[in-house]
Amino acid sequence: MGSSPAQAKQQQSSASGGFASYRPARLELEDGSCFEGKAFGALRSVSGEVVFSTGMVGYPESLTDPSYCGQLMTLTYPLVGNYGVPRRDDDDPLCAGFESAKIQAQALVIQNLSRDYSHWNAERSLDQWLTEEGVPGITGVDVRALTRRLRNSGTLKGRLLIDGSPDREEVANSPYQDPGKRNVVAEVSCQQPVLHRCGIEAAPRVILVDCGAKTSIARSLLQRGADVLQVPWDHDFVSESGDAVLLSNGPGDPKMAKQTIENIRRALEGDRPLMGICLGNQLLALAAGFDTYKLDFGHRGQNQPCIEVGTSRCWVTSQNHGYAVDGTRVPEGWAQWFVNANDGSNEGIRHLEKPFFSVQFHPEANPGPLDAAELFDRLLEVAR
Repeated sequence: MGSSPAQAKQQQSSASGGFASYRPARLELEDGSCFEGKAFGALRSVSGEVVFSTGMVGYPESLTDPSYCGQLMTLTYPLVGNYGVPRRDDDDPLCAGFESAKIQAQALVIQNLSRDYSHWNAERSLDQWLTEEGVPGITGVDVRALTRRLRNSGTLKGRLLIDGSPDREEVANSPYQDPGKRNVVAEVSCQQPVLHRCGIEAAPRVILVDCGAKTSIARSLLQRGADVLQVPWDHDFVSESGDAVLLSNGPGDPKMAKQTIENIRRALEGDRPLMGICLGNQLLALAAGFDTYKLDFGHRGQNQPCIEVGTSRCWVTSQNHGYAVDGTRVPEGWAQWFVNANDGSNEGIRHLEKPFFSVQFHPEANPGPLDAAELFDRLLEVAR
């Protein structure tokens, strides 16, 4: 029996993520594969690196994470947008629920965009938010098939082409953009030092080297009674007064941030406590004499298991990175601290004598589990 016109319309709407009336869109990958869908958000065509994240929740935090700069973010969870976008306090630069002042991802690729949203703190839909921020999205994509292709082929560059966008032909006829070929850290770092005070007299001061820092890092330190001096990626933090240094997360190839690496080398000549997170782990490693390399498809999500070397303890962690430290060649005086339980890649290093340590995962999470939050306490313990 054939479908009625109403049933056919509903089937078409479901197949396109519930937005049958939206403009056709097309995700093209550099290997020649294509994924059709419907556009939402801003009417723009874009190009960049296509990556996937396995997190089930947390799209406001993920989209504003500077580590996604230049990337087309694919969410493997099939329903997105059902709890909307939270209210934002524009007077608070460290506003909870957002990891930076704007959406950092180049585009959003999903399977089903929820028409309706419901949450006590929501003020707008995901579609509205992307439109306001000038970021395009595509819904109706078979994200399972796309993720399997990325897992088999490795991370691929791609372009999102939206019918009717003024730049469609220009993007379609231009080379794929590769954020790994430029210093994207310089694009997402703060431009001037900013001091965040916790309100406690004589509080310890942590120098946060901003290579694309998530706001949750500063909030985690403030909540523990520390002031945070946030400085640009190429700032001479070695000459700054402070009790400890924290190297932040960030996007792209760590070897592009040459000035940061040189500053860290100088810092390693002293004894001031130093901790790295994500990109900060890679930058510390390069300064110490390790090497780094690009992972096939990266680790992005809220469920990555990490083993603390020398123990049977497994930490469930939040991660977002495409590069890793080569743990097969360890410089004298250093040791691997954590390894990934899935693929054995490095997840942290530590100095055997001095208070220098770093992790590839995110102890501040947001989104994700808080198993590793105690690492901030460790930093402040050695700083005091």
